[in-house]
Formats: sequence, C-alpha cells, structure tokens
Amino acid sequence: MMPAWLRLRWLPGRRAAVALLWAAAVIAIAVAANLVGIRMLGSIVQWDRWLKEQAVWLFAWRLALYAVTGWGWVWMRRRLCAREPDGSAHQRFLRVEIAAAVALVALECSLLLQAR
Repeated sequence: MMPAWLRLRWLPGRRAAVALLWAAAVIAIAVAANLVGIRMLGSIVQWDRWLKEQAVWLFAWRLALYAVTGWGWVWMRRRLCAREPDGSAHQRFLRVEIAAAVALVALECSLLLQAR
C-alpha cells in the first residue's frame, strides 16, 4: 500500500501532477549539472570562474532556448485561438505574454547585474 502523500491526491488534477514532475526533473538536472561541473573542475570557485568565462556562450544558449520557446508559444497560440475565437482567449494570452516578457527581462537584468 502506498503512503497517502505518494498518491498525489492533494493535486488538483493530472496536469498538475505532470507539471510538478517536469519541474522536479528540470531542477534535478540543473543540480546534477552543477555537481558534475564542480566535481570536474575541483572546486566551487573554479566552477564559478568557468561560468563567468563562458558567460557569452551561456547567454547565446539562453537566447536560443528563448527563441525555441517563443516559436512553440506562437504555434500553440495559433492552435488555441483557432479553437477559441472569442476575445477572452486573446486577453488571457496577452496577459501571459506580457508576464513572460517581464520575467525574462528581469532574469536577464539580474544576471547582467551579477556579472559586474
């Protein structure tokens, strides 16, 4: 018999469970990448130095990820707007797009300020 917390009944639905699992997987991969990098370079100080030396390439990588995500968003938006042609869907998308753009700009600005 499984423990109650493992059955995930506290989640509102299957989509929430899948999103939670994806978020946990992304965090686990990020932690693993950092641990491997620290192990390969020998110390946190050297890992930090390597990250600073590679900042331009990491920025290019993030821009590529943003571009792919943006392309996927446009593709998804077209499909959903065709399925829901009323004006409320457009307003929801606009709010989400503005929030995402503000979040990305804030993230990149914080990274830029940390680099100085």
